[in-house]
Amino acid sequence: MDIIVCIVQVPDPEHFSEVRFDPVRGTMIREGIPAVINPPDRNALEAALQLREKHRGTITVTSMGPPQFRSSLEEALAMGADRAIHLCDRALGGADTLATALALAAGVRKLGRFDLILCGAESMAGATGQVGPQLAELLDIPQVTLVKALESSDEGKLVVRRSLEHGYMRVQVSLPALLTVTRGLNTPRLPTIMGIMEASSKEILTWGCSELGLSADMVGQAGSPTRVSSISQRQAKSKGEVFSGPAPEAVKKAVARLRELIEL
Repeated sequence: MDIIVCIVQVPDPEHFSEVRFDPVRGTMIREGIPAVINPPDRNALEAALQLREKHRGTITVTSMGPPQFRSSLEEALAMGADRAIHLCDRALGGADTLATALALAAGVRKLGRFDLILCGAESMAGATGQVGPQLAELLDIPQVTLVKALESSDEGKLVVRRSLEHGYMRVQVSLPALLTVTRGLNTPRLPTIMGIMEASSKEILTWGCSELGLSADMVGQAGSPTRVSSISQRQAKSKGEVFSGPAPEAVKKAVARLRELIEL
């Protein structure tokens, strides 16, 4: 089974309070903030590794971003991926989700045959959940989003559980297909010393717009149909209330107060 895993580098969630935005370009300022692989993307990579252990095959990780994204690709190789593709070109900067999916689709087509594409359900930075579904549409392949479990994987099809608000839906999908996965799917492994040593000998290809067959006006900020019109900071104005006394009495007071607030 040949699997492609799409990953993105995001600011470390433990440092989200330090994130700043460029008020003119409407883009995130990443300098000075530790970066990590987007957490749900690590679950996607772990799923790919488990599928390869069962069915053999190859795992290719791909990411679109500036030169510093290479460190996340190196980590993915250390975790066990076979090779990496870095989509890196100044023209790709400032892309919205659709322009990002367009570049990723061009990269997938250049790679050639594949059986499965795995993505995190959403980026911890943008939280739109749009790139995976848009990529599937551009490639004209079936998709299942918010996958919380892989039940079975036979030749040519997968059976998965898709998260719903009050449960799950069991879905059978034919390959090739794209899945977006949630953080509850598995527990990602850590790179081993041997994996880190082997990663240095694995291939990381860098492709720009010319290799992808894309013109600069199709991608990046120029090719993005959406724009960040403004950025504002929301100030928290809520205040807490403390209910003292024995626990049963305090709980009754809190419940009564919540009911009052609901009725307002």
